[in-house]
Amino acid sequence: MRRAVIAFTAFLGGLIFLLAGPAYAGPADCQGLRGTLKLQGQPVNGAKIAVTTEGGQPVKEVTSNAQGTWDVQVEEPGKYKVTLDVGTLPQNAAVRGGNNVRTPTVYEGNCSTVLFALQPKGAPGQPQEDTSGQTTFWEQAAQLTFEGLNLGLIIALAALGLSLIYGTTGLTNFAHGELVTLGAILAYAFNVGMGLHLIPAAAIAVVVAGALGYLQDRLFWGQLRRRGTGTIAMMIISIGLALLMRYVFLIFFGGQNEAYAQYTAQPGVEIGPISAAPKNFVAMGIELAVLIIVGIALLRTRTGKAARAVADNPALAASSGINVDRVIRIIWTMGGAIAALAGIMLGLSQNLKYTMGQDILLLIFAGVTLGGLGTAFGALVGSLVVGLFIQVSTLWVPPELKSVGALVVLIIVLLVRPQGILGRRERIG
Repeated sequence: MRRAVIAFTAFLGGLIFLLAGPAYAGPADCQGLRGTLKLQGQPVNGAKIAVTTEGGQPVKEVTSNAQGTWDVQVEEPGKYKVTLDVGTLPQNAAVRGGNNVRTPTVYEGNCSTVLFALQPKGAPGQPQEDTSGQTTFWEQAAQLTFEGLNLGLIIALAALGLSLIYGTTGLTNFAHGELVTLGAILAYAFNVGMGLHLIPAAAIAVVVAGALGYLQDRLFWGQLRRRGTGTIAMMIISIGLALLMRYVFLIFFGGQNEAYAQYTAQPGVEIGPISAAPKNFVAMGIELAVLIIVGIALLRTRTGKAARAVADNPALAASSGINVDRVIRIIWTMGGAIAALAGIMLGLSQNLKYTMGQDILLLIFAGVTLGGLGTAFGALVGSLVVGLFIQVSTLWVPPELKSVGALVVLIIVLLVRPQGILGRRERIG
């Protein structure tokens, strides 16, 4: 088993190293300030940011680029004053709380990230007059509902693979978030590092991630199952694997935020009260299509029926002539590929970073648990509920607390229905 672990780790690290092009060079020495300006998920271009010392001496004035990012390098560590010129923001944008000044501290050899939370003009949760030119409460509700569906579909893609793996193996895989990150980084490597267009780069990344999912079970998890390793021990091992993969990503990808070469900054398209970039509509269509195809495959195909049989009772499925190991490897392949697609879609809606899978992992678990552990359709329903609640709740609560609200809903639902929305009651004891 030790040889299998070493072989899998060497393979994963070697693959990322081979894919590493100029885009994968570690971050250069950095000492300064940086940030990203976004309004409802869309980059803000042309906003001016002025940086001065604590004593008021000017350092530099910069403008955000097409990706909404800006960067100022400083010669000396210390405390600085960063001022966002609100007059250069889009007409419908405002800084949350009205405070456009930040006073971060720069430490030697490090870059500090400066955050300005932007929102549409008008206080969230309060109806606005149409004659004022500001968005009304119901327009905000419609926009946030659309964004919640978009987020929910991304969570559902990632949660689907996690739920299928749990259903067939009983493994609660805490490294699943890193499979999401892996898909986004592989697509970035093919797109930016090798110069491919994002569409073929994404397709290749999904295939490679699926192959890695197969090898992960063949060389690692399958070996642990044969040795009779318990599910609790395997869950703890998955936490260690997640940490390993996360810091491999940090070494080769770096700690900075990046964006794909295409579809980063698109003008919004307005459909009624909803405004979104065209890529969001296309991404939602792809996500829906994949979820429908996987659902039909589980219900109608021979492999799908075998997977459901293994999830219900592995021993009975094996005695019926089903090759349980083969079914599990197919599930791992499909789960890795779908998680990679979720990572690519997440990278389209926000910048890429090495912790993006970790950041969404709690929401994935919330969607899976809310819908019912081990049920593919429950993962879809639960993820949509989580995504909708996260976004729509910002009408009443600060955006910083939106994920907390989703987890509160999860707790309440599980107190009423412990098996989840579509889960089945199980006898305990």
